[in-house]
Amino acid sequence: MSMNFIKQLPDPDELKAIHPLSKELAAHKQKRDAEIRDVFTGKSNKFVAIVGPCSADSEDSVLEYCEKLADLSEKIAEKVLVIPRVYTNKPRTTGEGYKGMLHQPSPDEKPNLMAGILAIRKMHIHVIENTGLTSADEMLYPENRAYLDDLLSYEAIGARSVENQQHRLTASGMDIPVGMKNPTSGDFSVMFNSVLAAQGSHHFIYRNAEVATNGNDLSHVILRGGVNKYGNSVPNYHYEDLIRLSSMYEKLDLKNPAAIIDVNHSNSNKQFKEQIRIVSEILHSRNYNPSLKKLIKGVMIESYLVEGTQPIDCQRIYGKSITDPCLGWEDTERLLYKIAENC
Repeated sequence: MSMNFIKQLPDPDELKAIHPLSKELAAHKQKRDAEIRDVFTGKSNKFVAIVGPCSADSEDSVLEYCEKLADLSEKIAEKVLVIPRVYTNKPRTTGEGYKGMLHQPSPDEKPNLMAGILAIRKMHIHVIENTGLTSADEMLYPENRAYLDDLLSYEAIGARSVENQQHRLTASGMDIPVGMKNPTSGDFSVMFNSVLAAQGSHHFIYRNAEVATNGNDLSHVILRGGVNKYGNSVPNYHYEDLIRLSSMYEKLDLKNPAAIIDVNHSNSNKQFKEQIRIVSEILHSRNYNPSLKKLIKGVMIESYLVEGTQPIDCQRIYGKSITDPCLGWEDTERLLYKIAENC
């Protein structure tokens, strides 16, 4: 047999009992969730900035980053709603490489899923405790989100997962915004099919139980660029792309039309400094066209304490990405102020 049993992992309710979210923090999260919901339903005109490292690889540096982000978010709160990216799962195109804190609480050590589950739950709680911000994470493994479902205020379904049935159906049972990225091919119809599925009600198996969902009216699209048959990045944040997106939304019977633009990945061809220019172009497009201003709710930015990226097997620099390259803090601070001035 090629799959070997290692250990039984705890039930999510057991883990939550060991590391609970206090009643005070739960009430705070409920308030934050309502504020975020108001943006996606159009009740609030605030612009969402989902910003943070490509992967949350160290609790110390992630908390330091989020504390800086919290201080800044208070200064721009009238215009911008900041959601920190605390991504604890990392999809790998070939299956090789660092898969995130869930797999390896320490990037230098072997995978340990039990330690990883504990580490990511504690880190998300500490972010709320230390900063008052509630986070975004990627739903890479649908059944694993049960370990964090009381902590997260936003979830994304990635380009490689968006066609998966279990991701779509699980999203239909969530009560927070869930963003469906366009697939790596760039096909908008696949992305919209996922939104449609997530907004519907379903009956299926989840964590060995028969469940039924009511549908998630906050499911929406995320544009992250695509890759053509030659392996070249094809961005989809330009004005013409956004107009096409708006036109497709108008033809579909979807609740709360909304879009987030991921300004890294194939939109920047992973040229991380391009994120600054791309955000400026998106803001210009929104301000030029009232329908786009209503539709485009925010941006997703990859940013960390130190700009760039570094390999794992080196004398690593604290607060520098070990996966995709990120903006550094100084550029991030200037960019968020610019967003507040122009959104």
